Amino acid sequence: MNKKSLSAKKIIHRNFNFKKILKDKKIFEIYKSFEINLKNLKNLDKIAVSVSGGPDSLALCFLIACYKFKQNKKIQSSFILIDHGLRKNSQKEAITVKKILKSKKLDLKILKWKGKKPTSNLQNLARKKRYEILFKECEKLNIKVILTGHHQDDMYETFFSRLLRGSGTEGLSSFAKIEKQFNLKNKKFKVVRPLHNLTKQDLIHVSNIAFKFYVKDPSNELDRFQRVRIRKLISNLKKEGLDFRKLNLTINNLAATNTALNEIVKNNINKNAIYLSRKKYLINSEFFIKPEEVIFRSLSQLIKKISQNEYPPRGKKMINLIRDLKTKQHIKVTLGGTIIEKIHNSVIVSKEKTKNIKFATI
Repeated sequence: MNKKSLSAKKIIHRNFNFKKILKDKKIFEIYKSFEINLKNLKNLDKIAVSVSGGPDSLALCFLIACYKFKQNKKIQSSFILIDHGLRKNSQKEAITVKKILKSKKLDLKILKWKGKKPTSNLQNLARKKRYEILFKECEKLNIKVILTGHHQDDMYETFFSRLLRGSGTEGLSSFAKIEKQFNLKNKKFKVVRPLHNLTKQDLIHVSNIAFKFYVKDPSNELDRFQRVRIRKLISNLKKEGLDFRKLNLTINNLAATNTALNEIVKNNINKNAIYLSRKKYLINSEFFIKPEEVIFRSLSQLIKKISQNEYPPRGKKMINLIRDLKTKQHIKVTLGGTIIEKIHNSVIVSKEKTKNIKFATI
């Protein structure tokens, strides 16, 4: 836990002194940026705020409270912390964070990740589990918008991580969006990242001034995690002259290219994929007379839409499917929760009904 932890001190209960805190020039600039990021967002009357206890999420808690005060907004906010139980002191830390927020008149709900924990790919699986628990809780509370503390440093780390995986324009730019849609059992959730253009140091400054506290996660120093190694790589690249303004320009250019590609994909689906029902589409041969990337995205989007899965199938499986659809007269396979069947020049994509279908699975 950070040296500035208040776990061993008496916690004084008082509201934020917003006027005093906003006299800090840096915090005022950070708040104005946050305010602009929220300006054009809809459905903020009822939100969930994902809290970890780190400086980013605590800064988010303060900024939301400040936004409600400054704008005189009646926003129903549910602050939620997921205790993964992966560290010895995680429960103690969660309780301390709850006390700190309560001292500022912010109620925190702690939810636990129960059951056996994985031994490999831990960070990615923990992230998926965190969202799963968050979405289920938000479904109970009838909340459709979730705010997270992801910031600019996270964006750079994600960029290099996906670059190493060989991601295309979608993967290298989609994380730069301030909001993203997720589906869970036909329920739609919007995850909003209003700190996406702020740095880690910005948020540490806010937490130190507003709370004089934040939790320091020791796993952020462990080289066995790829994200930690990438963080250190970025630090070294800074010393070699990495220009973040140029990196931002590259990411923005990729995002613009991605937007243009998505328009082409949208036109391809609208013209060449016939809607039969909510769970079925008929695709004509013109759908496949397009550049490979357009076909790949078009089919991925249809499969994701029909299956209602959070993510489309993996790239290699999609590439193999598209090859077979272009070269074979008849195939019938399951992929990503759908059934894809080609008969002559037409392809039908429908939702998979059972898990025990006996034709080929890619």
